Amino acid sequence: MLRRTLLAGLAAAPAAGLLGACGFRLRGAPEFAFRTLYVQAPAGSALARDLVRTLQGGGGELTVLTDPAQLPRAEAVLDLLSERQERVAVGMSSAGQVRELQLRLRIHFRLRGQQGQEWIADTELLQQRDISYNETLALSKEGEEAMLFRDMRNDVVRQLIRRLSAVKPQ
Repeated sequence: MLRRTLLAGLAAAPAAGLLGACGFRLRGAPEFAFRTLYVQAPAGSALARDLVRTLQGGGGELTVLTDPAQLPRAEAVLDLLSERQERVAVGMSSAGQVRELQLRLRIHFRLRGQQGQEWIADTELLQQRDISYNETLALSKEGEEAMLFRDMRNDVVRQLIRRLSAVKPQ
């Protein structure tokens, strides 16, 4: 057992050295050009809730403000203008029954500075997933749709964070 552990450790050491030599490093916490961010979103927005939770748990120096009374303290304001979930039938059987759906999550957002300068203009992000559909499995497909929408929200949150960290105000 000791010999296996020793051999595994010896085999992993060169691999770790090669990864470090090629420039590989873990992503780490994103760095933002602003220290405080106010997230303005429609009440009950699941995307806003996930975004705030991810930004607060990111380990960086960013302070996320959600109380409207704190708006004047914010260096940047993220406006989530709209968030829309769509369910579109894209495949039908010869009898006219839905066989394939396309799920879409579409959001519009913008980022502006404290004095109202626009750092990211009104932008749309779209995520979509295809799903087969069968009427006899309606309950399980409903659960699968909820899981796919949650997955799309997580992808959009990651895209938003990458875009926010790329902002370089003048």
